[in-house]
Amino acid sequence: TNPGFMVRITQSGLDYAHQQGIAILEKELAQLKLPDISGDFRIQHVGKVHYEISRLDLRSFNLPYSRISLVPNVGLQVSISNAFAEVDGNWRVKIYFIRDHGSFDLKVENVYIKINLKLGSNASGKPTIDTSDCSTRISKVRVHFWGKFGWLYNLFYGAVESRFRNILESKVCENVVTSVRSELQPYLQTLPVTARIDDKAGVDYSLVAPPTATAQSLDVDLKGEFFSLAHRSTVPFPPLALAFPPDHDRMVYFGASSYFFNTAGFAYHAAGALVFEITDSVIPKGMGFHLNTSTFSAFIPQLEKMYPDMPMKLRLSAPSAPFLNIGPGGLLLKPVVDIQAYAILPSSSLAPLFLLSLTSNVSAVIDVKLGHIVGSLNMGRLRLSLKHSDVGTFQVRMLQSIMNTIASSMLLPQLNERLAEGFPLPLPDRIQLSNILVRFHQ
Repeated sequence: TNPGFMVRITQSGLDYAHQQGIAILEKELAQLKLPDISGDFRIQHVGKVHYEISRLDLRSFNLPYSRISLVPNVGLQVSISNAFAEVDGNWRVKIYFIRDHGSFDLKVENVYIKINLKLGSNASGKPTIDTSDCSTRISKVRVHFWGKFGWLYNLFYGAVESRFRNILESKVCENVVTSVRSELQPYLQTLPVTARIDDKAGVDYSLVAPPTATAQSLDVDLKGEFFSLAHRSTVPFPPLALAFPPDHDRMVYFGASSYFFNTAGFAYHAAGALVFEITDSVIPKGMGFHLNTSTFSAFIPQLEKMYPDMPMKLRLSAPSAPFLNIGPGGLLLKPVVDIQAYAILPSSSLAPLFLLSLTSNVSAVIDVKLGHIVGSLNMGRLRLSLKHSDVGTFQVRMLQSIMNTIASSMLLPQLNERLAEGFPLPLPDRIQLSNILVRFHQ
């Protein structure tokens, strides 16, 4: 399925996320629990030696050098080099009747860790991440024992050093796998794949395919489809292929196709939200006219005879969902609005007067604020035509100025007020965007 919305995270974006992730991993590794070590070995001319290493305390685990790399068609790879750790503990040794004990400190240096991360998506369309491979190599372990009999330490130094090396190498990868599953995977799950926008509509940001790694970026294809909360119906037009621009200069790119915006129009139209009723009570006092048959009789003389001095109601509705196009110049649409005029009789019932069709060229300005796509509409010259009349024929062009005033001063502000609230971008928790640039492409 073609996406209606796309997210591209570039190498610089991954580098930023990697900084945050490494800081978390460093804290996690510093909390490694190391098991006590004990064992026996026999030394020629000396005999059996029994040793115990206990109360191991990992004081720090530092990851000074690391990088994240894109592995095309596979996922991500995190490489950590020259890491080091410090451990304190107690030791005890027994050789025949000789016993000794003391403390020690251990320094693990030149630790190399390689982590491969596999990206995917689950049945609900949320992104998933897991460790597909992890390897740790420790090239240097230095132990300093404190005690009375210095010659004893060297007897079990080699055994302790190799045991420490093996334990740490396995524990590090165990901790990495656990951290990815307990920290990174739940964090990715905070990406909202559906978001309620208001009481009429929501938006579907579920993944239509697993994230794709290329040599320069991580691309995520999302459904990008609005839907009516009351009744979700199939969108009657397919998403076209999204030709994403080949930019990689910024950390993250969001691409919204015309399908994304047009499903918004479809959803709100299906929800009955594109209907506006105007009566005299909502017309601002500074407009200079009242919405009644006396005002309109100047353009339609027969109104004065049929419905003398009666209040009127205008019902503005879209007979079909508005459809827009995106080009280098911005967003353009040609909405069609039906205007049904009624006379409000003394009994409060409505008498239909006439039905007009209004069309106009409308351009949209798009921006991003506080993680929301916001917009405003600018309306061009209106064109009116008469679709039906219950009061006889009349010159439609005579109503041009008054309808232009109603559309530009009342309808447009209502639409722009809603668009100013915006629609949420698909962002996981605790992410804020800055230095935002909006561009339009074909």
